[in-house]
Amino acid sequence: MRDLVARHKSGQACGIYSVCSAHPLVIEAACVHALDTGLDVLLIEATCNQVNQDGGYTGMTPDKFRDFVHTIARDTGLPIDRVLLGGDHLGPNPWTGLPAEEAMAKAEVLIEQYVAAGFRKIHADCSMSCADDPTPLPEDTIARRAARLIKIAEATQARVGGEACVYVIGTEVPVPGGAAEDLPELEVTTPEAALATIEAHRIIFAAEGLAEAWSRVIGVVVQPGVEFDHHKVIDYERAKAVDLSAALDGQSHIVFEAHSTDYQTAGALKALVDDHFAILKVGPGVTFALREALWALDAIEREWIGEERVSRFRHVAIERMKADPRNWAKYYHSAGADLEFDLQYSLSDRIRYYWPDPSIVAAQDRMVANLTDNPPPMALISQYLPAANAALREAALPSNPTNLVIAHIGATLEAYRVACTPEPEFAYV
Repeated sequence: MRDLVARHKSGQACGIYSVCSAHPLVIEAACVHALDTGLDVLLIEATCNQVNQDGGYTGMTPDKFRDFVHTIARDTGLPIDRVLLGGDHLGPNPWTGLPAEEAMAKAEVLIEQYVAAGFRKIHADCSMSCADDPTPLPEDTIARRAARLIKIAEATQARVGGEACVYVIGTEVPVPGGAAEDLPELEVTTPEAALATIEAHRIIFAAEGLAEAWSRVIGVVVQPGVEFDHHKVIDYERAKAVDLSAALDGQSHIVFEAHSTDYQTAGALKALVDDHFAILKVGPGVTFALREALWALDAIEREWIGEERVSRFRHVAIERMKADPRNWAKYYHSAGADLEFDLQYSLSDRIRYYWPDPSIVAAQDRMVANLTDNPPPMALISQYLPAANAALREAALPSNPTNLVIAHIGATLEAYRVACTPEPEFAYV
């Protein structure tokens, strides 16, 4: 990561994308795509809500998530030394209902477990107010809490060994997973605000004896003017970010990290990297692609398999969401046909929380078995998954259900890879 940042700061339009997902097919797709494209490093991150000492919503602690990712990487043939694990939004966020001191004590355990498990890219995010905090939280308090957590990370790395951690700071963080309501036009972070955040952290790190760790702060999270809600995407407009883009010219080892880049166009992603947003985060964008592929398989199955044998996968998934609304009720406020639409097609992709449901897993397994035992013709596959079908034909791979899903997700990841890859220099003679 430090080498990447150094190359970017030297003038190369290079970057790295971060896959923020815990779905096994998404992780597998990311590993296969990394192998197929010769990616040097695949960055996979877990958030504090997904993975923590209490299990998070995935049921995984940091060491279990590490093993989960490494197992998938090995199974695909991707060497684990090409997989970099990161922790996103690490701080008191899961415990903001507690008083600040109790929440921070839990955050210390959280960051210790992440680093001990081998996570080496750490986003220290203490921007949220706890039960006894003012709102908004003062910048100085945010920086002091971040330094407190990074001191734990440094001590843990010294104890367990391995590569030193790199850090990301920043308080202007979009809502993880996308906005819950309709978005107004976004305000791009001002250069003054970005530099004030950096300076506040630098001063406090120095006072806390973390000057050496400060040299490994590689990124700051800001708002470049990109976001999405349930139904629309706010696209990157580089003209609005010109001053912000230039703000880090005097910072030798820090680039911008852009969150919520999901659903941006390929051109916008490339422009973001060119404008020094060298770390691009993607989460719902890849699980949305997963859902697209699974819905396409359901359509293929319904056309190809007899009615008495179909899995009714899509129907089962929607009915399970309706029966257990806790993961979407506070986000979707529609009713009737509008709710039916949001449950399936919202860009915030709350359906991703339901894939582990046993009933949905059983229906998915049946759908995959039906299409594996009774392979549909190429014409039908091409009707619903044309790009995936073409990619598998080009690679001379069988068009089985898993390969189709992986190829479809890979198309989303390819836009990020291209955006993060410098254009070759041509010599003219």
